[in-house]
Amino acid sequence: MTTDVTAPTRTRRAGFVGGGFMAAVHSRAARAARAELMGAASSSPERAAAAAERLGLRASFDSFEALLADPAVEVVHICTPNATHAGFARAALEAGKHVICEKPLATTAADAAELVALADERGLVAAVPFVYRFHPMAREARARVAAGETGRLLSVHGAYLQDWLAAPHDDDWRVDRAVGGPSRAFADIGSHLVDLVEFVAGERIVRLNAASRTVYADRATHSGIETEDLVALVVELDSGALGTLLVSQVAPGRKNALTIELAGTDASVRFEQERPDTLWLGRTEASSVIERDASRLSADAARLAIVPAGHPMGYQDAFNAFVADAYAAIDGAAPDGLPGFADGLRAAQITEAVLASAERRDWVEVPA
Repeated sequence: MTTDVTAPTRTRRAGFVGGGFMAAVHSRAARAARAELMGAASSSPERAAAAAERLGLRASFDSFEALLADPAVEVVHICTPNATHAGFARAALEAGKHVICEKPLATTAADAAELVALADERGLVAAVPFVYRFHPMAREARARVAAGETGRLLSVHGAYLQDWLAAPHDDDWRVDRAVGGPSRAFADIGSHLVDLVEFVAGERIVRLNAASRTVYADRATHSGIETEDLVALVVELDSGALGTLLVSQVAPGRKNALTIELAGTDASVRFEQERPDTLWLGRTEASSVIERDASRLSADAARLAIVPAGHPMGYQDAFNAFVADAYAAIDGAAPDGLPGFADGLRAAQITEAVLASAERRDWVEVPA
């Protein structure tokens, strides 16, 4: 038996800024949440028109300002390069629009904090897609930790490994500090890793010691690259638990290998994003693999399990659930675990701590 994710109570009218891969993901999720896809703005009217055609949107806007000026647009999805996020999000909030902004929310913690305050002041829903929280078995791991099944937390181990920049000729706008921000690998995928660790553990990282490497300073079209290809860090959590985390975009053969493992005094639990329909539960006497079966999961995990057991679910399903919860929040609901701008601020704070630690080669405290 399956249950539905939180459903919006009425149709929302969405606009999109950007027209690339993430705009496609956002638009599919908005369509699944029964939104009216009003249109897109991009870097030029021509690119906006092409995006609207490709994504199946109702219209295109000649500019971002034109999109904000349309009273029919209620929620704005920001799917543009990192350095533009804060400015677009601020303008959308000031225009009275709800916002779903790709991470990183901002390239500095100061800008992210301003956006948190502005969203609170305006009473608007403002969300950041830390969507791996929305895999049913990630929620099941969280529920079992919260219920005390793993006992007192002792250690965490996690990694997020990709290979799309593994060769020196591999290139992308994200390597450019001016466009992608001062951090690349960590801000891009490490933020997902630490968000999932803290979300499942129910604890926060209080200090860390990081080392980073830029493997290729020169790529196909960029030279003098300063942003990191990989980061390794040791972390300490609220309870005193210790952990090791590895983030890399230069790990050949690893496509999207996000994994976390939490070990407690009574049991360990492990979630792998590339195998999202199972959860490993380890005990000294025996270990087991828990299958995604809504009839046997915690209530919060079961509500996200929208297809029968044995039928695979994946990334787009998690993203759809996130957008559905964000739209439900606009309707006045309070879905559990919806990542808001405060979580975007948290990610920016940890990213700055990682950069500072790597530069100082020493432990750095993380803001509470």
